[in-house]
Amino acid sequence: MNKSFCRAGIAMGSNIEPRSLHMKQAADFLHGVCEDGVFRISRCYETDPVDCAPGTSSFLNAVAEISTSLSPEEFLAKLQAYEISQGRPARHDKNSPRTIDLDLLYLGDRVSEAEHLTLPHPRATSRAFVLIPLSEISPDLVLPGQHQNIASLASQCDDSGLRLFSPK
Repeated sequence: MNKSFCRAGIAMGSNIEPRSLHMKQAADFLHGVCEDGVFRISRCYETDPVDCAPGTSSFLNAVAEISTSLSPEEFLAKLQAYEISQGRPARHDKNSPRTIDLDLLYLGDRVSEAEHLTLPHPRATSRAFVLIPLSEISPDLVLPGQHQNIASLASQCDDSGLRLFSPK
């Protein structure tokens, strides 16, 4: 039986030191679960916190795209299990500090409005820390329900809180 593969977009973020190590380990994890050879990853950006408590540390953010044959629910469970294995509590306050955050942005052309999983991610097209990195690896992608490609959406977003990260 032949497997059916589709592209999955994953937003990665960390704001607990060592942030760059958490991001590298998450990229290695995603590379390891990639099927059928498609693996792309953006550069890493330092980002001002969005909708977080005052005094929250800045984030490192990137976006990866991999191929997978898993269902959205299976893939989400794999991402969440990895987060927990890296010290993120299974139950956590919204926008709380995190060692690693892996958000499923899209899975092929699948659309879901389940309580635990909305695809495409409801804020993917409004966040510079998602759009700018995603435009590096999939500029021509048009998410389900959108009329503009990622490059066009990225060119219209406010990227003032986003800086290319260069380790010291």
